[in-house]
Amino acid sequence: MKRVLILCTHNSARSQMAEGLTREAARRAGLALEVHSAGTEATYVKEEARTVMQELGIDLSAHTSKTLHDLPDAQNFAYVITVCDSANDACPVYPGKTKRRHYPFTDPSGGSLEKWREVRDQMKVQFEAFVEALAKGEAAPATYADSPAVKAQ
Repeated sequence: MKRVLILCTHNSARSQMAEGLTREAARRAGLALEVHSAGTEATYVKEEARTVMQELGIDLSAHTSKTLHDLPDAQNFAYVITVCDSANDACPVYPGKTKRRHYPFTDPSGGSLEKWREVRDQMKVQFEAFVEALAKGEAAPATYADSPAVKAQ
């Protein structure tokens, strides 16, 4: 089973949503993925993230904000995906077998629920493309801009 880590600064919004979206896409594709998210620092999962994900039937109520130190086997991931520039800059070095991807998204914090939905929907397209590539045995898009689903928008 491949392991995926999604990193952001606080593990409170984007990385939490991406974790839920990736798990759901993998479930629908019948792809065995172990998906985790973490931050460079831990805070709390924002209520807006829980709300907009629940609209898609994805429950984040049991999610908590965590750092790499809170994860099992934190150095053993097939993919490490950063969803914000600061996490990309602060991302630790991983062994050569780990593939890094950077899919940056605007931080919806402080915005309206409509802004949260907009970011969620962009992430949904990207992480479905990521899972689809893995399910087909293809290389995952190297960057957000390289995703065929993003190019089609």
